[in-house]
Amino acid sequence: MIEILPGEIGAQHVRLAISPLEEVLNAVRVLSKPGRSAVHARWAAANRSTLTCLDVPELVSLLAGDQYFPDFLSPPPQDSATTVEDQLEAVIRTSAEQVRTEIVMSTAGRDIPGELDELLRDPGEARDLLAEQLRKCWDMLVRPVWPRLQDVLRTDIDYRTRQFGAGGLAKVLGSVHPGVTINHGRVLLPTFNTGRLELDERGLLLVPSAFASHIGVMMVPPWQPSLVYPARGSATLWEDVPAPDGDLLAGVVGRTKARLLRALDSPASTTVLAERLGVAPSTISEHIKALAAAGLLNGRRAGRNVNYSRSSLGDELVSSAT
Repeated sequence: MIEILPGEIGAQHVRLAISPLEEVLNAVRVLSKPGRSAVHARWAAANRSTLTCLDVPELVSLLAGDQYFPDFLSPPPQDSATTVEDQLEAVIRTSAEQVRTEIVMSTAGRDIPGELDELLRDPGEARDLLAEQLRKCWDMLVRPVWPRLQDVLRTDIDYRTRQFGAGGLAKVLGSVHPGVTINHGRVLLPTFNTGRLELDERGLLLVPSAFASHIGVMMVPPWQPSLVYPARGSATLWEDVPAPDGDLLAGVVGRTKARLLRALDSPASTTVLAERLGVAPSTISEHIKALAAAGLLNGRRAGRNVNYSRSSLGDELVSSAT
């Protein structure tokens, strides 16, 4: 759990931006961990062999942990006009000392593969190698679908901007993930690691990600404090992409129920699911009742809402069909 204290100054300096390299990192994580995200199963099935052919073992190993992966691999964008070239230049400018610090942080508490041990011998050379691998992954994995991803990310930013006008920062942060709680000026985020972030005049950068399945927080100096969160509408990204061998899950439970199950990688309420899938809340409610009755979903009350998630049986069904 990470605690953010916006304060009067920090709350006045919040902005949103798109990060191309954040999509690269999260796309690699989806491909290198089978079953990590049912939402992207079709895309992953078509691209997993591509990641293998790219031969980027150092990058894959660095992103394998769940606690932290290096912030220098996705420097915070200055604005939504920031390009992947801008970010790659920022990666190359990162000091060798900062690179070493973040690689050590990312490997803490887990066995260090041989390729990561080699990176620590010469952080400057490691930085250049990783920048090259990021570019390869961008060119082969993300750039071909970048217009599709941009549409989702820009739509999310438009939505959050309207939320700012309707309810300020609390309204926005309270909706980026079902597990976020706001209490007496504190924002509590459901993350693998723990920490406390007091915002200053730099404020907070909000970065939607189409490939992200969880919230991530960038708080290591000297980087701009940033919050990466799953973008709205990501569950609809690949609906028109045929499944490699047909949609087995849809054949069992029906198309809408299959979409609903895949969208529940993280807990969500009926209202949130209806917005994500573009289906009426009453329709979503009926499908949820049927799936819950079959033992595929669990429900947990959070205030006035009930957040639903896949049961172990639901996870097994989605994984097997994928």
